[in-house]
Amino acid sequence: MDFLRPTTWAEALAAKADRPEAVPIQGGTDVMVELNFDRRRPEALLDLTRVAELREWEALPGYCRVGAGVPYATVIDELSGPLPGLAQASRTVGSPQIRNRGGVGGNLGAASPAGDSHPPLLAAGAVVEVESRDRGVRTVPAAEFYLGPKRSALEPDELIRAVRVPPATGPQYFSKVGTRNAMVIAVCSFAVALHPGERRVGTGIGSAGPTPLRALEAEDLLARELDWDAPLDPALARRFGELAARAAAPIDDVRGTAAYRVHAVGVLARRTLTWAWNDHREERAA
Repeated sequence: MDFLRPTTWAEALAAKADRPEAVPIQGGTDVMVELNFDRRRPEALLDLTRVAELREWEALPGYCRVGAGVPYATVIDELSGPLPGLAQASRTVGSPQIRNRGGVGGNLGAASPAGDSHPPLLAAGAVVEVESRDRGVRTVPAAEFYLGPKRSALEPDELIRAVRVPPATGPQYFSKVGTRNAMVIAVCSFAVALHPGERRVGTGIGSAGPTPLRALEAEDLLARELDWDAPLDPALARRFGELAARAAAPIDDVRGTAAYRVHAVGVLARRTLTWAWNDHREERAA
């Protein structure tokens, strides 16, 4: 196994173009597990830890651009204001050691349906910025990035450079169910983002389908029936949860049954919407 260590983004793109089979590694929180358990033996590893620009983030007009190497700990410490849903999800990832090493770029690259960052990215309407040496930069909406279990829209010669996330214009919440309270892969998860200016609600479902999902019928329901100037109708919240559960397409596995996941997604959807709506009402009253 070859070990490639570029020090600049240009060098990283060149290495990936010349060796498209090389597996990128940044925090290593996913890749090293696969290597240690002999689930993967790539011909080459492409170490991106020396590429400094991947660890930077910036606020630009209309979105926050978060480098692929920005660790979860930085998202929690520095981006909880503009990206509260992503920061909440980051707090649930692993241990402090993992949050100091792993980041959203690696989560996207792994494309696991259970990745904690995926639901808030979907709910917020994030866009993934990818680049190749020969074809330049392109952007892929998060909703189109996930193609199947651990399969993404990345081409063999491309690397994830950053994710562009619109700053929150209303309350956002993320919640997940696990077999314990910490250091656990989600049995299922759900994110909600209120967009009051657009009179809509964004959603994201994790670990309850072959890919991360949006609950489109549930979103459409609120777009039609939600009164943004009134308390949340409990019947509407229940219907929202039912439609969110309907959007799930889970399987039975060692972490939970499909039936339990469907039920739990509905509960999480109803709860996160209620929490977000309560915050929305408090903000309007302040």
